[in-house]
Amino acid sequence: MAAAVRWLGLRAAAAAAGRVSGAGASGGLGASVPAWGAQPVSRSPQGPPRAVRRSVLAVPLRPGLAWRPSRCGSSAAEAPATEAQEDSFLQWFLLLIPVTAFGLGTWQVQRRKWKLQLIAELESRVMAEPIPLPADPMELKNLEYRPVKVRGHFDHSKELYMMPRTMVDPAREAREAGRLSSSPESGAYVITPFHCTDLGVTILVNRGFVPRKKVNPDTRQRGQVEGEVDLVGMVRLTETRKPFVPENNPERNHWHYRDLEAMARLTGADPIFIDADFQSTVPGGPIGGQTRVTLRNEHMQYILTWYGLCAATSYLWFKKFLRRTPGV
Repeated sequence: MAAAVRWLGLRAAAAAAGRVSGAGASGGLGASVPAWGAQPVSRSPQGPPRAVRRSVLAVPLRPGLAWRPSRCGSSAAEAPATEAQEDSFLQWFLLLIPVTAFGLGTWQVQRRKWKLQLIAELESRVMAEPIPLPADPMELKNLEYRPVKVRGHFDHSKELYMMPRTMVDPAREAREAGRLSSSPESGAYVITPFHCTDLGVTILVNRGFVPRKKVNPDTRQRGQVEGEVDLVGMVRLTETRKPFVPENNPERNHWHYRDLEAMARLTGADPIFIDADFQSTVPGGPIGGQTRVTLRNEHMQYILTWYGLCAATSYLWFKKFLRRTPGV
């Protein structure tokens, strides 16, 4: 009996010692506290203990989240470099404006030289002495505006009319120069087949201008020249229809541009065309000398425009990028 009592006492003492040890390990006053930054052990009811990751500030890190250093200082350093690159690109891009304007101005200088030479050649050709009409039509390609002389007679039964037209009158045009509007009389050019007796060919002759009320040949019988005559006129070549110019209407005998092939087919003449000079004018007939010999020469205006633009943009570019004027 005494032995049993002693055994029970030892068992109770052992149980009491176990309870005290468990309380200290779970946070009692005698428990040891882990050092700062240490990794506590997490116990899982279904697995072995595992360590909990903490940052240097002892804050648990979420899974998949990595810590990276800030780049604020790097962005501040890259900003001036980016601005410098953009400024350099803008500088060379804007330099293209004065360079291009200078190139166009120089090109217009060359164009003006070419135009002046062309005008001089045209004036010398117009003022040259008349030559006999060449028998070979191929030679006429290099003789436009060159005066030629022919002898023969007209065939008034096959007249063609280029209309509407206004009369070429240098005196009137000089008087009306600078006016905002003018009202020249409208009419037509009378194109008449002319048989050249010395060459044996029939050509087309622009006899000149008649007002609209005189287009009908019955109203100008006095001016219908009969018999052989000598004529001087300027060689003209065929034309192509320009934009906004109406198509020719052979059925109504209205011609808006010189289509020599079509005119020749309709009248039975060769595709040779001359403008009769003013001396061919007869009372009651068409007014000759209706060749308008003008070439536009506005290249000096273009030269001043392009060189002026080059000078202005060069000055602004210099102030902007070389002198660095504040506020520009």
